[in-house]
Amino acid sequence: MLMICITRKHQLVMSNRQLPCLETYLDKALLYLWPRFKTVFDMYLQSLYRCDVKMLSVDGTRPHHIVRCYVEFTASLVQLNAECGDGQLDMSLERLRLAVDDLLVRFAEKFATPKLQHLFLLNNYDMAISILKEAGEEAKKLQRYFEEKLECNLISFVDELLMEHFGDLIKFVKIHICKLKKTVAQVHVIVVTHRKKTENDSFVFLAEDLISYTEPPNIADVEPVVKNFAVKWKNALELMHNEVVTCCSNLLSGMAILKAAMAQLLNDYNRLSECVKMIPGGSSLNRNLVSITSISYEIRKYSRTL
Repeated sequence: MLMICITRKHQLVMSNRQLPCLETYLDKALLYLWPRFKTVFDMYLQSLYRCDVKMLSVDGTRPHHIVRCYVEFTASLVQLNAECGDGQLDMSLERLRLAVDDLLVRFAEKFATPKLQHLFLLNNYDMAISILKEAGEEAKKLQRYFEEKLECNLISFVDELLMEHFGDLIKFVKIHICKLKKTVAQVHVIVVTHRKKTENDSFVFLAEDLISYTEPPNIADVEPVVKNFAVKWKNALELMHNEVVTCCSNLLSGMAILKAAMAQLLNDYNRLSECVKMIPGGSSLNRNLVSITSISYEIRKYSRTL
């Protein structure tokens, strides 16, 4: 590819100087170089697909050196293609992207848990984005692709991380609270209808309609979730923080992961608190509920220390 670029530069120089004497020679050189480049490029692709990841070591969830090599190779080709590729490399670069992505997924499958798989992919996608940023505007399209892949895996990793440390809360919210979404819209219509009456009346009707429409869990369902959270939430936040700091190869990415996890945790616990208020006898759990202010304070503290 470098030889192709040099030949094109020579063609440009000769053309600017109005010296056609080497035009035929340079054209023949390109006709020879492009097929040879594509042959070697196909060999690279085949080596990626034929790679037996079971025979290769993986340094934890850190970015893999083979993936780094191919991302750097891709970034170089992107820059050269912008200078002198004349669009002939576009399809080859797309094939290379698919091959690198396939290799990453196969590497990730070596890890035992989905959480570690997503973490490995996160670190590698983040590394790929950093390299492609250095390649300039020419690599923007490829960079956006890896950014989308990183975002999808970040969401999945956050789900796995919260499930590990706050499993009972997350399961409770998914089973019970999400069922309220459709009902909330129904209740909203009812509230608007009853606002023609007094404000106090609307609150009375709201409480009655919530009970009849939502079928909320009973106190026995929610009590262990509330009490368990009250006991372990601070320690669990610390464990989450330490895990993210230790496992993420990029500090900024670690901060984004931690903020996303803690924002989702705060949102889910707020839903739980609202659900407790709807349950008959739920007021008996008020002393066990952790205030949203307290959780927010701890979240801000860890965000600063990261």
